[in-house]
Amino acid sequence: MAVEDADAVRPRLTFFKVMAFIVGVGLLVLVVEMVLAYGYGLKGDANPLAWWPQPHGFIYMVYLVATAVLGFKVGWSLTKMVLVMLAGCVPFLSFWVERRVAREVEAGLAASRR
Repeated sequence: MAVEDADAVRPRLTFFKVMAFIVGVGLLVLVVEMVLAYGYGLKGDANPLAWWPQPHGFIYMVYLVATAVLGFKVGWSLTKMVLVMLAGCVPFLSFWVERRVAREVEAGLAASRR
């Protein structure tokens, strides 16, 4: 898959990569928050991460935008975009999907240079 507008794709890929990493780390923090809340019964002020779910939701929304912006620019199907978006909901999967997507898009960028 050769990329038609490489100069427009590069910043979108960088934005996606950064957001995928942030969402992946944020999801791990959310898992810790949930273990503290539901596993240890730490509710409200007793849970040091009780504040985290709301910012994580906002960050996830930014990840969805990053995925859509990249996906539309490189011509992904709607199904592929949704699957990449859902990868941000599974701990550790966002890291794997980010590397796979980055390799695919970077290969397209390399092919467009030829």
